[in-house]
Order: sequence, then C-alpha cells, then structure tokens
Amino acid sequence: MIQIEGLAGLPEVVAGDDIAELITSAAKLADGDILVVTSKIVSKAEGRMRPGDNRVEAVAAETERVVARRGEMVIAQTRHGFVMAAAGVDASNTPFGTVLLLPEDPDASARRIRQGIRERQGVRVGVIVSDTFGRPWRHGLTDVAIGAAGVRPVADFRGREDSYGNPLSVTVTALIDEIAAAAELAKGKLDGVPVALVRGLADLVTEAEGPGAAALVRPADEDLFRYGSADVVFARRTVREFSDAPVDPAAVRRAVAAAVAAPAPHHTTPWRFVLVESPQARTTLLDAMRAAWTEDLRSDGFTEDAIARRLRRGDVLRNAPYLAVPCLVMDGSHTYRDARRNAAEREMFVVAAGAGVQNFLVQLAVEGLGSAWVSSTMFCRDVVREVLDLPPAWDPMGAVAIGHAAAPPRDRPPRDALDYLIIR
Repeated sequence: MIQIEGLAGLPEVVAGDDIAELITSAAKLADGDILVVTSKIVSKAEGRMRPGDNRVEAVAAETERVVARRGEMVIAQTRHGFVMAAAGVDASNTPFGTVLLLPEDPDASARRIRQGIRERQGVRVGVIVSDTFGRPWRHGLTDVAIGAAGVRPVADFRGREDSYGNPLSVTVTALIDEIAAAAELAKGKLDGVPVALVRGLADLVTEAEGPGAAALVRPADEDLFRYGSADVVFARRTVREFSDAPVDPAAVRRAVAAAVAAPAPHHTTPWRFVLVESPQARTTLLDAMRAAWTEDLRSDGFTEDAIARRLRRGDVLRNAPYLAVPCLVMDGSHTYRDARRNAAEREMFVVAAGAGVQNFLVQLAVEGLGSAWVSSTMFCRDVVREVLDLPPAWDPMGAVAIGHAAAPPRDRPPRDALDYLIIR
C-alpha cells in the first residue's frame, strides 16, 4: 500500500530557514519514507526571491536558450537543462510584487534536506524537490521532480519481456516524476501544504544520494524536439570537424525536401541536389577539384606554400562522411532584350538557390547533423559537371560537407540586429 499525506501546519518559509528542521518538527519519519518538497519553499529558504518588476530581466537571466515565444509567453531552457515556461520564474505563492527563481542546484538542495533529516531523526529517507511543468501536446500542468536525493530516479525495463513475451526496448519509467505528480494530489496548489510524505515505496530509497533528477534531463543529441520555433534557424551552425559516425541518407533526403520548399521566382523550381554517397565518387570529385584549383592558383602566380595553405581549406569536404552539391538551374527564367534585366533575372534565381540551401542547412541541423557550405565547386564548375556527369545547365553552387559534429560548435560572436538594418 502506498500512502501519501500532506504535512500541514508548516510556517511561511523565509530566507535562511532550514527546511529539514521544519519537516522534522512537523512529523516523525521512518526509514524508507520519501518527502516531496515544493521547490517554492526551497527557493524562499535559499533567498531566490526577486522584485516582481524585474520579471522580464529575471526570465532572461535564468534562460539558457529560448525554445518558443508567443506574445508574452516564453518557453525556455534553464541552465539546469529544464525546458519550462518563463525559465521557471514564478509569481504564484510568493508575496505580491515578487517572483521566485528555481533553486540554484535542486539536486544539491535535496541532498541538504536529506542530510538534515538524517542528523535530526537518524532515518534514511528520500527527498524529491518538485515543480510544476506544462506538457507539449496536452492541456494541464503536473508536478515533476527537478531535484532528488536518496531515491532511485528511474526504472529501466529495457531488455526484459512483457506478459506476452514481447521484448521491451525503450521502456524507462521516470519514478521520481510519478511520485512528484502523485504527491501534488496531497499538497494541492491552493492549500498551503508545500510538503508531502510518501510511504510504501521504501524499495526506491537508496543509501547513496544517487544521480538526482539530473538523470532525467535528456541529452541534446537524444532530443528529437530540441529546437523550438524560436531557435530553429539558429540551430544551423558551421561544423568543420566530424566524427566517424555514419550519416543516414534518409535524413539528407528530408533536408532536400525542406530545401525545395524555399521561395523562387515565376513559380519555378531552380534547385537540384547531387548527393555524393559513394566514397569513391567523393574522392574522385575532390581530387579533380584540387587539380583544377592548383592549376588556377599557379597561373595567378601563387607560391607553392600559398597554394598548399589554400588547398587545406578544402579538407572539410574530404574529411566529411557525406557530401552534397547544390546546383542552380534556370528552367523557367525569362529572357529580355537588354542585359540589365537579364542580369537581374539571374540574380533572382541565385537568391532563390541560396534560400534553398539555407533551408537545407537548417533541416540538417534539426536532423542532428552538422554541415559546412563551402563555395569550392563554383571555381571549377566544368570539372564538377564532368566528374559527376551533370547536365550542362546545372550550375554547381558550392558543396556541403555533412556529418555528425566531432565537438560542440563554438559560440557565435555576439551580433546586434540593429547594426544590420536601417529604418526609413
């Protein structure tokens, strides 16, 4: 039997209060008990209260990245790794004119409370620090664990079989989230009961502190929904060093589908993509391009050392596990009597080709792939057409190196949009 009861009668928590002292003064605990503590009182005790008129600044300060924004509502990732409304900055159950930030380190907070209870009553308990989260695709809020100590966070059933003999390959149950949600039924949002005592789950209480709620934060490379509407464009980063992990051709084809959704003049489709999936084809292409570049640079009077340095810029293409060559075609373009209008017509198509490549690069990032768009093929278009056996009308517009990033890309230098616009 599982029993959950709220610990009523706790005083209003203020900065400097000892949560363990408040809990042990209100209840006699036993080995195997689990305490679920609302994060708000932890934040209050740790002095995480801020003036409410600074809420916008508080949200910005607590935000690692904005995932989505609609009007004044912001869904943000905190530095803890949580994705939640307003980066966890909350104005409920706090004095008027103030807001509360999440605890600085909720797992550490849980460990301190657990240790304080052990010192006062000599019992081995588990502690969960909970907070309220919204959920994608579902109405309503529920409590989840943002910190934990002495509680097994997950039950991993992978490798086992269900009652019908079917193998389980993805089933990992978030135990501390389930406990946090159940405990909220006993605490209540408006009842002034910030702590719940859970009994009957002693098998989940551990001697060691354990990995905490941090174990439930999904790593970025495993998150299929990492990029929200606010930062999907910024997901595209130039990656020049790749791991040996293979590239899924289907992911590249999905990126091509995104590319051909770009705008284009005259209802045309000016994009074509050559996917160089054969290592032999890639080597043949890059060797031929290298020979053409070398000949051009020598004819321009470059020294052998200077030529070698410039050729090294193409190493990103040679080291990438996958290569794509975007091409421009002028099918559907208009021909005019004067050169000025014909030049403008081509520029429109070149801009459309760039829009298609941008869509391609962004979708690759959404697929978890790194890329680098290199202009190299534009300097030896005839060679590229010959090696890849392309139609004469296909105009190679650079090459895209594709693969899994060997390391996280470096941060972009800060840019202020105001430096790049003028208002009339």
